[in-house]
Amino acid sequence: MVRLTMDLIAKSSNHFKNKRSYSLPTYLKKLTHLNFSNRNIEDIDDLSTCRNLTVLYLYDNQISQICNLGFASNLTHLYMQNNNITHIDNLSSLQKLSKLYLGGNSITVVEGLEELGELKELHMEGQRLPSGEKLLFDPRTLLSLAESLGVLNINKNNIDDVRDLAILKKLTHFFAADNQLQDMQDLELVFSQWPQLHRMDLSGNPVCHKPKYRDRLITVCKCLNELDGKEINELSRQFLINWKASKDAKKKLKDERIMTGQITDPFTADFHMGPHPSSKYNYANVLGKRNPPGCGRPSRKVRSEHSQLDSAAMRPRTVKIPVSAGLLSDVADNAKVCGL
Repeated sequence: MVRLTMDLIAKSSNHFKNKRSYSLPTYLKKLTHLNFSNRNIEDIDDLSTCRNLTVLYLYDNQISQICNLGFASNLTHLYMQNNNITHIDNLSSLQKLSKLYLGGNSITVVEGLEELGELKELHMEGQRLPSGEKLLFDPRTLLSLAESLGVLNINKNNIDDVRDLAILKKLTHFFAADNQLQDMQDLELVFSQWPQLHRMDLSGNPVCHKPKYRDRLITVCKCLNELDGKEINELSRQFLINWKASKDAKKKLKDERIMTGQITDPFTADFHMGPHPSSKYNYANVLGKRNPPGCGRPSRKVRSEHSQLDSAAMRPRTVKIPVSAGLLSDVADNAKVCGL
């Protein structure tokens, strides 16, 4: 088993070899950046002498547990992606940590970050999850990151719901590609609470195939500059925002008129399809003229007139039903969605 120890650092450091005037303890105290990526390291030993360490690279190793980092109170960047980590532990002392990379591990729950009030970036993409499971988020961790986290990467984690993430109101970059997101209304609700969002990637999710997916997200995320790797033109954004505002205003006006009775709802109106009761072609009027009381058989001329009236009464007619322009617009939109 390969352990990261003081001796291993001393043997591997070219910088230390070139400066023999430094003793090992002095060198370790001055050390700010340490790179031991891809060294088959499985465990981290006591590195407390490296008290000024600010950046630590331990990605592409075999580490199964985060440990022995309590000394690194000045650490700002920690790279531990592509290891065998199953739980996020022992990070509460890293209160200056601003960037945490844990992608490509076997973590099932994002937790244990309640003390990291300075964390700006969290990268959790591509966890090796058990079949059928998805990456989960501890509400306590989300609450603690609400005022600091700006970048969140949760690509490829089988996630189908992001409503719990709505609390992260400071997000500027959100990456959730290749998941199982499919509810457009839920996404609109969440993204409307992220006013500073500039870049987002949802490619590879079922929701991307929804009608007007891109247009709807652009109108909700008013500061978005890039969606799914494609830049958003400012002119196009303003057009879509104005179009949505106009459509919402028309719908509101239509609803108000229906509520006040100024417009009869065309789906509940009672349309009289036969001749008007006062019309001369009304059956009752026609039959009343045929055989007035006390009269014999009508003459040939009267019978001919009655026959003409019967033909007129039974003749097919075109009925014109007034429909509002807003309804016609909605019907046209639905026809486009259905491919008619």
